[in-house]
Amino acid sequence: MSKQPLNAEEIQRYARHIILPEIGGAGQQALKAARVLVIGAGGLGAPVLQYLAGAGVGTLGIVDDDTVSLSNLQRQVIHGTPDIGRTKADSATDALQRINPHVDVIRHVERLEAANADTLFSAYDIVVDGSDNFTTRYLAADTAERLEITLVTAAVGRFDGALTVLQPWKKAADGRQNPGYRDLFPEPPPPGVVPSCAEAGIVGALTGVIGTLQAMEGIKVITGAGEPLIGRLLMYDGLAARFETIKYSRRTR
Repeated sequence: MSKQPLNAEEIQRYARHIILPEIGGAGQQALKAARVLVIGAGGLGAPVLQYLAGAGVGTLGIVDDDTVSLSNLQRQVIHGTPDIGRTKADSATDALQRINPHVDVIRHVERLEAANADTLFSAYDIVVDGSDNFTTRYLAADTAERLEITLVTAAVGRFDGALTVLQPWKKAADGRQNPGYRDLFPEPPPPGVVPSCAEAGIVGALTGVIGTLQAMEGIKVITGAGEPLIGRLLMYDGLAARFETIKYSRRTR
């Protein structure tokens, strides 16, 4: 990512970032130069996109072929009632441009599939997965690992959620290879075992909690601030108001 200068309006807009020693001017320039692809402009993608746009990520890609429906609005807060029937990519783009006109938004009104995954991912530095199905999650994880692109992935259900950051081509400080998604979840569950949100329900604010955490991890990766959730799975129980973190490592492959 090449560093780009900030103009006077951007310096004022991002002042609360720039005064943070962990981010500063260099970190804000890195955010401006970053290219992040977000899979899905739904429950998780909505807060991810909003906070990354607000943070000043220079280029945001949205891959989503769905349209806004009334039942989405309980949790997909980037969309509004007038957006019903519009593509989510178009609706989200309008919202992001209202948040921050300095962000370039690229719409990919298509479904992530094996045939287009490499092409889509190769144009970005980081991928944030806000998808709602196992097929897409595993495809995203396998593609990101093969192309050596950082992936911030998460999943939610009813009142709980979890997220992690994946850089399996790199080594940890102790010299061991970082784990990948399949080291944590070797295979997807059989079809029908895990009910969808439409079948089981989901509290809307939960997606805001987990999606915002995904955005935070993306900002940390881009700026180098703090310790990303690499080799750690952060789990949130909304009913008990409890966070837990478990470590996981690379399996023998």
